[in-house]
Amino acid sequence: MFRILLSLVFVVVAGCSDRESIVRIEGPTMGTAYHIAWVGDPAKAEAIQADIDQRLAAINRIMSTYDPTSELSLINQSKAPLADDGWIPVSADLADVIADSLEIYQKSGGVFDISVGPLVNLWGFGPDAHPDEVPSEDVLAEAMSRTGLDVLQFDPQRPAIKLAQPRYLDLSAIAKGWGVDDIAALLEGKNIHNYMVEIGGEIRTGGRKPGDAPWRIAVERPGALADGRNVELVIEPEDVAVATSGDYRNYFERDGVRYSHTINPFTGRPITHRLASVTVIDASSAMADGWATALNVAGPEKGMALAEQYRMAVFMIVRTDDGFSELSSAEFRRRYLQQP
Repeated sequence: MFRILLSLVFVVVAGCSDRESIVRIEGPTMGTAYHIAWVGDPAKAEAIQADIDQRLAAINRIMSTYDPTSELSLINQSKAPLADDGWIPVSADLADVIADSLEIYQKSGGVFDISVGPLVNLWGFGPDAHPDEVPSEDVLAEAMSRTGLDVLQFDPQRPAIKLAQPRYLDLSAIAKGWGVDDIAALLEGKNIHNYMVEIGGEIRTGGRKPGDAPWRIAVERPGALADGRNVELVIEPEDVAVATSGDYRNYFERDGVRYSHTINPFTGRPITHRLASVTVIDASSAMADGWATALNVAGPEKGMALAEQYRMAVFMIVRTDDGFSELSSAEFRRRYLQQP
């Protein structure tokens, strides 16, 4: 799911030494792109980027639904090796993402569901993309019969999963965020503690820029055209992750109706409420990423109720008859707006 809804604001501080400047790299990954900046020695950038590219390629080989040979794709095709008792052993990385996904699934009341892959594909937003079309009721019902996490068992100790019925699992709504966390850990392991990592719009910051300046992130105001967008809010997150989910970049229109890429697992259809985008700030980029989708599916009222229930820092932009309005959770106001 495309989430390039955050603008990165890098401010170069004058007077930095050559060995303590802001280094920037970028490249393709996960069907989108990454942009990474850190404070360090530019001479080491090539070697560090090679390590990052290698790690991102490994993550893709685990979680991609576009690579038919990935670990996840083999599970989806019922080709993954089975243990004698019917359990499917999974890698530690895949187990970690599944554990996060199930936590959000349970806490959100099921609105975050990694088994909606058949519906994502049906509506033309997955690897089986097709010309924009609205499926018939019969086709939609058949796809919905192949969804639902009630058939999934997960044993984090082995780690392994067991499926009572085949399922097509789609981690698109959390894998990029998990990847951001993983690359941030890679940088930390190289003694780099001042950085900004972004993959497909999911962001994590650590430390500060030279001159003790904060990293700054601009939340974009949605608009129908590229020149109709501008900055809604600028935040300084400080050692946390930021993820935004919205419906205005990846959609299609048919007979005057707009169909978002975000699917409601209970209806099997794209969301129809007025929530244009939701930004979640969390210690974990994976959790911020997953929760951004969950709250986007839930809509402004139910989504904000979940944010307050779990004391999440959440900022929403909601369509109105006159344009847009803002909603923010108490935790977001306390941390970023200095309001009760």
